[in-house]
Amino acid sequence: METLLLVNLFHELALKGKNRPLFLKRAKAHVARALKGLGAALEGEWPMALLFRLPEEAWPEARTRLQDTLGVEGFARVLRTPADLKALKGALEEALKGETFRSFRITAKRSDKAFPLTSPEVERLLGAFVQERTGAEVRLKGAEREFVVRLLPGAALLEVERRAGLGGLPPGVSGRVVALLSGGIDSPVAAYRLMRRGAEVVLVHFHPFPLLSGASREKAKALAERLVRFQHRLRLHLVPFSEVQRHILVEAPAAYRVVLYRRYMLRIAEAIAREEGALALCTGDSLGQVASQTLENLHAVNQAATLPVFRPLIGWDKQEIMAEAKRIGTYETSILPDEECCTLFAPRHPVTRADLGVVLKAEARLPAGELMALALKGREVFTYAWPGKRLEGASIMEHGPA
Repeated sequence: METLLLVNLFHELALKGKNRPLFLKRAKAHVARALKGLGAALEGEWPMALLFRLPEEAWPEARTRLQDTLGVEGFARVLRTPADLKALKGALEEALKGETFRSFRITAKRSDKAFPLTSPEVERLLGAFVQERTGAEVRLKGAEREFVVRLLPGAALLEVERRAGLGGLPPGVSGRVVALLSGGIDSPVAAYRLMRRGAEVVLVHFHPFPLLSGASREKAKALAERLVRFQHRLRLHLVPFSEVQRHILVEAPAAYRVVLYRRYMLRIAEAIAREEGALALCTGDSLGQVASQTLENLHAVNQAATLPVFRPLIGWDKQEIMAEAKRIGTYETSILPDEECCTLFAPRHPVTRADLGVVLKAEARLPAGELMALALKGREVFTYAWPGKRLEGASIMEHGPA
């Protein structure tokens, strides 16, 4: 018997028509990157699945990596045997060691029509074998344990351990997006939701250093280290924002500070998007969650951008966002204390229904080009890669295309 890895690709692959080869190519490359360094070798493929030869000792690490790999609907450790019942029973005997369950089912998938038994006959015979060995009940619906048998020309595959994947689309099939990363709970979840839809996400974090400590910069790096597991390659732009804030503090009505902060953030993010070849921006806004996220304020902020601004969480409440953050592993980092730009010099009573005329009048007194150039000149760019945990950092003066 030989240990193999069966990877089922995202179910939407079946809907892609003539574009299917592109999606399949990206999915295969993404899975191959996830398994890099584990000795995995592609042995076969079907319309919706890939089969890899895998050293048995590599299975625990492969399992960990594939559970964070987008475009994977599910995966399984499988044993390959000769295509006969005796060999399959031997593999089942091996798989049953150390297992206890009260109910089970056998699911046979026969792609080799020359095999002398039908799928129901194989299920019945192997089911009787397992029942004799374990005393467990056969249950076709709601079974505690399922064994899947695939009958191929010249071989059979027995799934002995199956895990669910994240699903979603592989990175890059939907273009590139720049996501604003605040360091709070919401924005990392928003970035992840776009990654799930196949967007290659570039992160931009605005920080108040050196006006305040560098805590938010370190937090943004930690969030990037978690999010890179889903995309495998990720860039993070750290942009100093304190000079922009100083000018807004002097020239703008206090109640409008946060709206103006956010407008400048979109402008700077849009300049980075042009460098990165991105066609949209992304924020973690949820309608009505805080004062800056009322419909009137979102309208006033949006007016500063020319690219589309995606808000994947616009209809989510805080409990839903927190649950997703915990599921993807960003929550514990997001709740660490830091000093965010939008809370710096924040007014006690921020405007909730921004008047665009007031916003534009205040901005007319600001040296927009100078402030944007200053922020962009002082930024740092970090490139993350996973697996391998490689991290490269450079000031913008040294940054080149990845």
